[in-house]
Amino acid sequence: MTVRTILKYPDPGLSLPCRPVAAFDAGLAALAGDLLDTMRAAPGVGITAAHIGVFTRLVVLELSREAGPHFYANPEILSSSAETMRHAEGSVSMPGATDEVERPKRIRFRYQDLEGVFHEEEAEGFEAICMQHEIDQLDGIFWLKRLSRLKRDRLTRKWEKRK
Repeated sequence: MTVRTILKYPDPGLSLPCRPVAAFDAGLAALAGDLLDTMRAAPGVGITAAHIGVFTRLVVLELSREAGPHFYANPEILSSSAETMRHAEGSVSMPGATDEVERPKRIRFRYQDLEGVFHEEEAEGFEAICMQHEIDQLDGIFWLKRLSRLKRDRLTRKWEKRK
């Protein structure tokens, strides 16, 4: 597989909503492999096709090497808990920049695997946070938009100075 170039914030592509995966074929499997290699090289625990400029609804999560990678095509949140949690978030498109984001602690979501088979799962804690974060990216919502304006402006200024 290939390590691809990751779009860096504030690339306008990071604000584009992605189209659904329509073809569950060798091209999708190759894209998934490239995403996994790119995410590991970044390094990160999650990545979307949008992060590499391919605006299709594909997510890779690898929360631990022991558990291995998981691939999600066309993921969507079906329900979420009223209970929330705060967790530090960042992005492979903005390496080194993190801040706490509050999100629902549990979600139920639906997705298709790389063969196109539908699945429904529940996620809690860190896994739920990661899935929500990546689905936001597929919807064109970069994680900074989940911060208060003050925190977002402060983090953006620090990011711009680093470049």
